[in-house]
Amino acid sequence: MENWQAVFSFFIFISVIFLVITEWVHLTIAAFLGALLLVFANVMTLPEAITYISKSHGTLGLFFGVMVFVRAFESTKIFDYLATQIVLLAKGEGKRLLLSIVGIVTPICAVLPNATTVMLLAPLIPPIAQELGINFVPLLILMVLVANSAGLLTLVGDPATFIVGDAVNISFIDYLWNLSLGGVIAVGVVILSLPILFRKIWNTKLDTLSELPQIQINHPQVLTVGAVIVALVLIFFVIGESLPIPISPAAAALLGAALALLLSHHSKIDSVKNILRDVDWSTLIFFMSIFVLIGALEKTGVINALSGIFSTILGKNIFLGSLVLLFFVGILSSLVPNIPLVVGMVPLLKQYLVTVGLAPPEVLAPDFLGEFPPEVLPLFYAMMFGATLGGNGTLVGASSNIVAAGISEQHGRRISFKTFLRYGIPVMLVQLVALGLYVMIRFLF
Repeated sequence: MENWQAVFSFFIFISVIFLVITEWVHLTIAAFLGALLLVFANVMTLPEAITYISKSHGTLGLFFGVMVFVRAFESTKIFDYLATQIVLLAKGEGKRLLLSIVGIVTPICAVLPNATTVMLLAPLIPPIAQELGINFVPLLILMVLVANSAGLLTLVGDPATFIVGDAVNISFIDYLWNLSLGGVIAVGVVILSLPILFRKIWNTKLDTLSELPQIQINHPQVLTVGAVIVALVLIFFVIGESLPIPISPAAAALLGAALALLLSHHSKIDSVKNILRDVDWSTLIFFMSIFVLIGALEKTGVINALSGIFSTILGKNIFLGSLVLLFFVGILSSLVPNIPLVVGMVPLLKQYLVTVGLAPPEVLAPDFLGEFPPEVLPLFYAMMFGATLGGNGTLVGASSNIVAAGISEQHGRRISFKTFLRYGIPVMLVQLVALGLYVMIRFLF
C-alpha cells in the first residue's frame, strides 16, 4: 500500500461506501463515478475494468435472469394473488397475519433473490394494512427481516450466498445439504421474536378481512406455461451442475428469462421492450461498478496488505477465525451494504488462506474450479452467514431494506433509522449467536 495507486483506490472505495451509508448520493451514482475515477486516474484501463466485471459474470447473469423472469409474469398478477390469499388466512388474528407474512416470504425467497421478493410483495402491505386499520411499518420491517433470513435457505436466495458459493465452487445441492439449516434457524429466530417485538399486532384481533380487495389472476393459460418454465429452472438449479454438460444457476436463470420473454411476446401479454425497460438496470450497474472498485483494491495490493493483517491476528486458527468472521462481518454488514462487503471479503479471505498455507495459490486464479480444502470452508460459511444476517441490523444493511423504506415513504410513512434499529438489532444479534453455535457444532467440532 506504499504506492499512490493503492492509496487512491482505498480512498475511492471508502468514499463510495461512505456515500452509500449516508445516502448523500444515490448508491449507483456513487459506485459508478468511483469506478470511472479509477479508469481516468489510470489505476486500471477500461479493458481491465471490464475483465474484473466479467469475473463475476455468474452473479450478474443470475440477477439479470431473475429480474427479466419476474417482470415477464407481473401482468398475470400471480404475486398479488398469492400475497392476498396468504393474508386472508390470518382469519382476523394479528398473530396469524404475522405468520402469514412469514409463510409467503420464506418460500419465495428460497428461489428468488430477497430484494426481488421485497420489490414484488412490499407494495401490497400498506394498502392491506390500511384496510385492517393497523400500522404497516412493522409489517414491512418484518417482511425485510424474513426476506434477508430466508435468503440463506438456498444458494440463489441472497446475493451474498451466491457470491460466496460461487467463490468456493459449491453446488446447489451441496448448499442445501450443508447450509440450508442455517437459513431455517435464522427464520426460526424471527418467528420466536414475533410475540415480543411485534407484540401489539400479535395481540390484535382483526375484523375487516372480508373487505379486502379480491385479486384475480390474469392470463391463466400463460401462467400455466410459466409454471412449467419455473419448474424447469428449479430443476436446473438443483441438478444442472451435475449434468454431463454442467449448467450453472446463472445459465438456468438466463434460460428461464429467455423462455419467459418468448412466452410474453408470443401470447402478447406484454412486449419485450417493456419488460427489458423495467429491468433494474440501476442495481446491475451498481454491482458492476463495485466489482471494478474491488478489482482496483486487488490489483494495487490493498487486499494483500489487509490479508496480511488478518493472518497476523488469526494465524491458522480456523475455529477462532470462523467466529471472528461471523461476528465481525455481521456487525460490519449492518453498516456497509452486504454485497460490496462480500465482494471485498472473498478475495481477502482467499489471500489470507494462501498466506498462512491453508490453501494452495491456485485458489487465487479467477478461473479456479477445483475444491477448497474442507477444513477452511467454515471460514467462508461464517462470512456468508454474517454478511447476510448483518443486513437485518440497520436500514442500510441490505438492498431489500432500502426497497421497503422507499415503498413505505411512497405510502406516507417514513421508516426511520431508529425505528428499524428497534426491530433489527435484537433479531440480528440473536441470529448471529444462534448461527455461531450452528457453525461450531456442524463444522468445527
